[in-house]
Amino acid sequence: MVFIMKIRAALAATAAATLILSACGSPASEGDSPRVTAAFYPLEWASSEALGDHGSISTLTAPGSEAHDLELSPQQIASLTEADLVVYLKDFQPAVDDAIEQAGIGDKAFDVSTVVDLEPAAEGHTHDHDDEGHDDEGHDHEEEGHDGHDHGDFDPHFWQDPQRMGKLVTALGDKLAAADPDNESDYRAAAEQGVAELTKLDEEFTTGLGQCERTEFITTHTAFNYLAERYGLTEIGISGINPDDEPSPARIAAIHDEAKAHDVTTIFFETLTSDALAKSIAGDLDLKTAVLDPLEGVTPNSPGQDYPSIMRANLEALRGANGCA
Repeated sequence: MVFIMKIRAALAATAAATLILSACGSPASEGDSPRVTAAFYPLEWASSEALGDHGSISTLTAPGSEAHDLELSPQQIASLTEADLVVYLKDFQPAVDDAIEQAGIGDKAFDVSTVVDLEPAAEGHTHDHDDEGHDDEGHDHEEEGHDGHDHGDFDPHFWQDPQRMGKLVTALGDKLAAADPDNESDYRAAAEQGVAELTKLDEEFTTGLGQCERTEFITTHTAFNYLAERYGLTEIGISGINPDDEPSPARIAAIHDEAKAHDVTTIFFETLTSDALAKSIAGDLDLKTAVLDPLEGVTPNSPGQDYPSIMRANLEALRGANGCA
């Protein structure tokens, strides 16, 4: 009797977990195939573009949660075996890497780093502005305060580059076409439409950032190097690629020097972490603060409702701060 009660309790817990997971998803249609699980928001958006009107999608990172710090429940780990495709970025979220290995899903796991061409993690940007004491120290922040998070040797924030996102959407269209060949033409058409949207976005950034009074911008979290590289800008990050990094006093002093040397007007912060550091530095230098969203998740406080609108809000924020024509 006790054994039967335990089984019933386990089944009830599984059913409840299924309802919770279903509520977190963003179904593209009433159909149940293909079922896609995305690790975090940019991968969810790219997957939904390729799915079009077919299948369903769920996301492991809840809206408003910091993607870097994700922890998974046993129910979420078990749910991976039910997905037809699991879209993730290796080394970005260790909990996801471990869950995929534990679930043993093989070819159903799609590591997007195989198609988006990641760049090496950038060191802190500093120049010698006749104040040599800060230059070497300014790089120390990349080694500090990771709190156990290791994203490997590469910068994970590729989604800040619309061209790389276009490559991902195309690859997802191919993956879905292979998983559901009866609807192959629909997935490829949906992916093409998504790439067209990203091409338009890329053109807007190219034009909007083409003529600016300054090309340097300062952020609390070094999440915009792909954007900077694509459009001829230079990101100066106070902290490293992990938003939990704590900058040293020497790094903050170096940021003061950088802001003065480049006539920076604005210290950018993001929606999912505290703005205290940005406001402190801006207050010291009589500068403005503004949001530059790293797009790791979407919340009511985000400057847009989805990937394209938030990217366009970031474009306008950069144009205003950098005096772009």
